[in-house]
Amino acid sequence: MKILVTGSKGMLATDLIKELEGVHGVTGRDIHDYDICDRDSAIDEIKRTKPDYVINCAAYTQVDKCETESDLAFAVNAEGVKNIALGCKQAGCSLCHMSTDFVFDGKKGSSYVETDSVNPLSVYGKSKLAGEKYVQEILDDYLIVRTSWLFGRSGKNFVETISGLAKEREVLEVVDDQTGSPTFTVDLARAIKSLIEASARGIYHVCNSGICTWYDFACKISELTGGMARIVPVDSNKSPRPAVRPGYSVMDCSKFKTTTGITLQQWEDALKEYFDL
Repeated sequence: MKILVTGSKGMLATDLIKELEGVHGVTGRDIHDYDICDRDSAIDEIKRTKPDYVINCAAYTQVDKCETESDLAFAVNAEGVKNIALGCKQAGCSLCHMSTDFVFDGKKGSSYVETDSVNPLSVYGKSKLAGEKYVQEILDDYLIVRTSWLFGRSGKNFVETISGLAKEREVLEVVDDQTGSPTFTVDLARAIKSLIEASARGIYHVCNSGICTWYDFACKISELTGGMARIVPVDSNKSPRPAVRPGYSVMDCSKFKTTTGITLQQWEDALKEYFDL
């Protein structure tokens, strides 16, 4: 299969390309190659490349900055996705689009399934949901993968931040009222490959197994890296951030397991793999 990966220099795409290479023909494109916000450029690149499948990993993911840069967030996460979907439609190829747990408001109180109602709280979540809708409106042949709390070796992430701060500070405050599922980009890349090869269509939730709060996550990171800081749990309202996060954004991945026969490893084991422990 011939696959075009957009946002190819990003944390997920880097691992995804490694996973796909050797099995499929892979072409990577990033912002320096072409701009998905330029409709003609986005469409022409897909038509020129003639892939069987486009995997869109391009996104504006700086959640708090999205609150003050909403035009840019929607340009990339919504209109850019629309352009890619139009390109896929004209080229007659399939699209896999990456999305997020931030399309939910976190008020359900239990794990979200793919058919649950969406209600994003932040500009980031709203822009990502708008991208999802464009994909569904324009294409019949699509795959949308929602995931959460990504960490990987090829980009800035919570794991690197905490492992550094835990060695520098005596006390480190981390929120304990947001619950989700940390997801290792290597595991997610393997999952995306399995979905594509299974000809999966529609919306899928894919995360590592298990749940935790950001505080739990930070404690495990510090434990594995020998951090000396005392990590203290705090409420989100003690150190408010521009973007509101969902309080409970755990996603049910049963549909993924039924389709592929795969259950991703526990996030703690994925974290050990991240550190090669």
